[in-house]
Amino acid sequence: MSLRRAAVLGAEMTLQHVPDLVRYGSKPAREIARLPEINDALRGFDEAVGYPPNQVFLGASTPEALNEIDRPWWKHPVAGAGPEGGSGEILTQQAFYDLMIELDQFELIRMKEEPRAGELALYQGEDVIGSFAPGHESDEALSAAVLLENLACLAGAVHATRSLVARSGIDPSTIDHVIGSGEEAIGDRYQRGGGNLGKAVAEGAGLTQASGADVKAFCAGPIHAMITAGALVESGVCDVVAVVAGGSLAKLGMKFLGALEKGFPILEDVLAGMAVLVGPADEPGRPILRMDAVGRHRVASGTSQQALLEDIVAGPLAKMGRSIKGIDVYATELHNPEITEPAGGGDVPDRNYRMLAGLAALRGEISKDEVASFAAKRGLPGFSPTQGHIASAMPWLPHALARFERGELRTTMLMAKGSLFLGRMTRLWDGASITLEA
Repeated sequence: MSLRRAAVLGAEMTLQHVPDLVRYGSKPAREIARLPEINDALRGFDEAVGYPPNQVFLGASTPEALNEIDRPWWKHPVAGAGPEGGSGEILTQQAFYDLMIELDQFELIRMKEEPRAGELALYQGEDVIGSFAPGHESDEALSAAVLLENLACLAGAVHATRSLVARSGIDPSTIDHVIGSGEEAIGDRYQRGGGNLGKAVAEGAGLTQASGADVKAFCAGPIHAMITAGALVESGVCDVVAVVAGGSLAKLGMKFLGALEKGFPILEDVLAGMAVLVGPADEPGRPILRMDAVGRHRVASGTSQQALLEDIVAGPLAKMGRSIKGIDVYATELHNPEITEPAGGGDVPDRNYRMLAGLAALRGEISKDEVASFAAKRGLPGFSPTQGHIASAMPWLPHALARFERGELRTTMLMAKGSLFLGRMTRLWDGASITLEA
């Protein structure tokens, strides 16, 4: 019996502008004495909407358009920009609060109430407009701070999933499985990462016939989830699978010190959400997932960057009989350099594309003179908020789908690394890739 082919049916990327939650990001919360400076550097909603990388993220502009805008981009807002793009929208903070209230089944949010012991204050500007309660008086995993992160992540994923269902026109009852691929750790003190945000998103998005589970691998999680979704569809276990993730509240304001030092506004004031539908390849224009050539970083490959690229790029290409130049566009960690550079992290996408070009040169597929221009030909400028798992390749997907549909793209590879060593259980990287083709 031959397997049916899996295709990507749609993808949505959304943002939620939450400047008054920046104070609860992990780094700002540990630098509370600098809260007045943080508040002074926060953006208004219109500024966040008009920010060129955000317009690209929402599909209102192309990644390549950023190359035509002088840096710093925040000084050149997009004229006439709106909160909706071709692949998503940006919510106001109040709309996001309202969404969290709707999804809160345990009375964690108490609007118009002053915070009590163990609770967090919810702000709108300088005003306290409510409080966020813990789920248990002595369980650290159910503290107000952790539950706020988890509920915000749930809300971001639900926002993206509802938007995708509405935009795609798909019957929500045909989605039979949801995979949560974010980095949150939902649970209690006995099972801190027990999880299944996937099931919670299915419930919140009205996917009544869906089951759900989570796949976690730090920043590589969504790519692993895409591979899993493709396998479920091709095997016939599921018909349509949604891969979803919400943003990481802990990463809000993560690099604020660099922004303040350079006189930049705090650009890490948005959460992000994503939703992708994978189903049977039964309509033209939808790119096929090459399940016969997925990239996997093996334990035996160790910790070198070259070995990682050999596993997740060269290995799949060999299975497809292609060279590195045989892929039209590579999408990797698409972190916005305007956030990472002031903090000393450099231009992450450019660095990764140079490493990939270096591998091509080492293999004799391009000359050393072509290394510098490789990113312009096969790569993308960074435009994603530093939301970890979401930044890793996925923001390119809606743009890619539109180009596949128009016949402008033949093949693209989504690739991601996972920093497993952050959990202190292994020193290994992780890595995964999946190729889409017309």
